[in-house]
Amino acid sequence: MRFSRQILLLQVGVVVLMLGLGLALTSWQLRETLNEQYGERALAIARSVAVDPVVVSEVAANRAGGELEVRSLEVTKRTKSLFVVITNVDGIRLAHPDSHLIGQKVSTPFADVIKGNEVVSAVEEGTRGLSVRSKTPIKTAQERVIGEVSVGFEFDDPIDEFNRLLPPTLLYAGGALLLGVGASALLNRRLRRVTHGLEPHELSELLYEREAVLHGIGEGVLAVDAANRVSVRNEEAERLLGISLPLNADLSSLDLSPRLRKALDEGLPVDNLLAVAGNRVLVINSRAVVRDDHVIGTVLTFRDRTDLDTLSRELDGIRALSDGLRAQRHEFSNRLHTLSGLLQLGHTGEAVEYLQTITESTGNISTEASEAVSDPYLQALLVAKTEQAQEKGMTLRVSDDSWVPSSVTDPIAVNTVVGNLVDNALHAARMGPRRPATVEVALLADGDTLHVSVVDSGPGVAPELRDRLFDEGVSTKLSPGHGLGLALARQAARARGGDVWLANPGDEENGALFVAALPGMLSAGRVEG
Repeated sequence: MRFSRQILLLQVGVVVLMLGLGLALTSWQLRETLNEQYGERALAIARSVAVDPVVVSEVAANRAGGELEVRSLEVTKRTKSLFVVITNVDGIRLAHPDSHLIGQKVSTPFADVIKGNEVVSAVEEGTRGLSVRSKTPIKTAQERVIGEVSVGFEFDDPIDEFNRLLPPTLLYAGGALLLGVGASALLNRRLRRVTHGLEPHELSELLYEREAVLHGIGEGVLAVDAANRVSVRNEEAERLLGISLPLNADLSSLDLSPRLRKALDEGLPVDNLLAVAGNRVLVINSRAVVRDDHVIGTVLTFRDRTDLDTLSRELDGIRALSDGLRAQRHEFSNRLHTLSGLLQLGHTGEAVEYLQTITESTGNISTEASEAVSDPYLQALLVAKTEQAQEKGMTLRVSDDSWVPSSVTDPIAVNTVVGNLVDNALHAARMGPRRPATVEVALLADGDTLHVSVVDSGPGVAPELRDRLFDEGVSTKLSPGHGLGLALARQAARARGGDVWLANPGDEENGALFVAALPGMLSAGRVEG
């Protein structure tokens, strides 16, 4: 039997049991109440007879029948009672509906009444059958007990009254039963709809499978409901995001990156979206959860791409350096061929002059980089970026006040910050109206802290982008796939106690000025060589 049907039968059984107990209790209380009411009614009649002066005088004279008989029959007829019996102190009947019983002793106890007490609602068997009766003493003016009055109603009278009241009670109980069964059926239907017809053991299995899937995969999982509250998450999600994700927490109270928050707010399908979360670069996939044509939430999965992104940046640096060396080799090859031709033609003077020109032009950047910056990683990066700039018709120079005599302790982090700032500046300079397009890099060592400033000749940063320039996804580039460079640069700097900020958004003479402070990035010793 299905669990839902068991629940329905159990609920119906409980309803029937409670109604049965309630009906039995109500019936018992009703019968007791009717007996008490008829007993009180009999007592009131007996009291009225006991205080009748004629009755008192006749009983005091111990006269049976006669006036007592007449009065007792009148009261019996008027009140529709079963009997009105009057006795003396010895229990001898002085008046009775059955005249042949007058003068005989009563068949029920009377001693307690003769002592001056009243008996109420006693169910006793007498000469006229089972009845509900009450008794009261007859007293003289001096409060002396001289007899008793007993008034009774047929025991069937309260039963008939009970039977008259029972059908409405049963009708009410039947209505309550139907209402309870209907409510149980609706509750059972609701239970099946909520659980999608699944049995408890199936729900348990689903729970175990859900926990196994959530905590057994290497991806972070985060699900929110239609009200943007966290409904499902696993430990990997909290680890990758670097924050706690309490269940039922509102998204507005969580420190999420703009791209991640946007993906959750919009609820649109997202594939392989890159976002920065704390010190990590994540790949995000998002899907809306739809049931019955209604969106009930959003599920996000994200993977850690930090290590892969680090390797990609290193590969980009090596590729840039290789491209720069390839361009230099090609240029040097052309220059050597020119020099060889001049010498073969006997133009010695022109050859010497051309050689001096080559020496000056090719040595500028390498000389500037080697004299100002001693670290080979920074030198290679600057040479590669300079070659890139020259290929695109731009100029990249190292400022005269640059001075870094020691080596860097974390080349990857330094190259990430400096490389992204230079790339951003080169793009801004190339897209700007000023010519020649130039970028100037200043590097300064202050103890173990490396200070970096990059200024370009571009148009500057638009006012609407200044407050969110370092958010992932924000970019001035028109082509897709950008908007992570500055965010990664700041993330790399802040992960090591430093920072990157926009010092000057640009003016009439220069473009934007970006500044970075990287503490602990320089070693104590001086690089020799």
